[in-house]
Amino acid sequence: MIDSPNIISGARTVAHMAAHFEELKEVSLKLNKQAAASTRGYFTPSEDEEVRHLLVSYWQSRNALYDLVISLRDGNEITSTDRGATFLVAYAGAILLVDAARFLHDTFNDNPIVTDKLNEPEPTFGIPDGVYATVQKSLTSPIHVWHLSHAMKYFKAHRADFQQLGHDEFLRPVLDVIRRLEHRLEISTRRYAHARLRVRLTQLAHFFQRDMKGRMLLAIQESVSRMMTGISLRPGYRPALPEDIAADLRTLIKPGDIFITRKEHALTNYFLPGYWPHAALFLGNSESLTTLGIDNHENVKPRWKRLLDADSNEPLRVLEAMKDGVWIRSLTSPFSCNSIAVLRPRISTTHVAEALARGLFHEGKPYDFNFDFTHSERLVCTEVAYRAYEGIDNLLFKLTKRAGRMTLAAEDLVQMALDRNGLEPVAAFAPTHHSGIAVGCNAGELLAQTRDAT
Repeated sequence: MIDSPNIISGARTVAHMAAHFEELKEVSLKLNKQAAASTRGYFTPSEDEEVRHLLVSYWQSRNALYDLVISLRDGNEITSTDRGATFLVAYAGAILLVDAARFLHDTFNDNPIVTDKLNEPEPTFGIPDGVYATVQKSLTSPIHVWHLSHAMKYFKAHRADFQQLGHDEFLRPVLDVIRRLEHRLEISTRRYAHARLRVRLTQLAHFFQRDMKGRMLLAIQESVSRMMTGISLRPGYRPALPEDIAADLRTLIKPGDIFITRKEHALTNYFLPGYWPHAALFLGNSESLTTLGIDNHENVKPRWKRLLDADSNEPLRVLEAMKDGVWIRSLTSPFSCNSIAVLRPRISTTHVAEALARGLFHEGKPYDFNFDFTHSERLVCTEVAYRAYEGIDNLLFKLTKRAGRMTLAAEDLVQMALDRNGLEPVAAFAPTHHSGIAVGCNAGELLAQTRDAT
């Protein structure tokens, strides 16, 4: 039974992303059919919105998979028990990336109307010019081909061992993804020979310094890195608030507060508007939820054990939507950042309790890479706060249309707090703008600085 939180989170992400990519494929085929049947030579405004939304959804999904593969630890740091499971999750993530990129090529490459549109920038989400071309170029990298070829051969050679891992409830869908899409890694002998020569001349010595499972994981990570050309990151970088800042924040936060965070060198900063890309809803601990009187609420009782088990070393909890879905997590999760703002709804404690109970109803749902607030079967990070608070004590959120979908960005929540429109700033820490923690009105001034700088 797999019990590693990182592997469980990764397996959930792979399962969710596999389903999401199938939905994107259906949308893509529909758009391509429309474009092929048209004699106009251009998209109507509504069709244009659909293509841009497809681009944003695909790029965000791709980023999530990249983040997943790179976040898995170096093979030498993983326990022997978890190495096989870690390889499976990373391998499945890489297969999904390759399959999606090849699907785009197979579907659109002969349709210049669509490919030109996919290569257009999307300033609202910070998407640069030429993203479709970037994706396709990555697939032709000889080193990329060589690495994935070896990972595929390794999996096939040890297939029976990996099949045993499929008895685990979290890894079963991961193996299903591999079985269904593994053929997408097949390449020609000629291309493989060229790739093999290139790698032998440049990387062989470093590559074979590790044990086999470690080598295969590094091969996948190297391959996936080559699919993210043009993005500047620091793999292995793990952000965290300074200890004194975290300690000060603990004295200020209350259940119901909304955390707005930023991680430097993180993919979550790409293709999202503004300085602040992420949000989480602070729940408090079991004692505070009991004090609020919601411990026996119908939405809370089924989740009480998960709330207590989230992290035995950290009693404070949040409800947070990340790439693996909407889950109760420890305070360590949002505090693993470089910058943070605390926003507080301007409503009574009774209404906060009502909001938290309502928000917890959505725990366990997958992440929504479609960024569509008109549906609640999947949620993005800011939607957790939206679904919890919208309409309670007349607290209303204004949704904004972005890339064809009604959305609520973390920056929108910050602006609400600056305007004292249902929210207010409690504290802010943004070391790129100010060295210490800012509280109250000073927090508002710091948040205004971050908005002016973007």
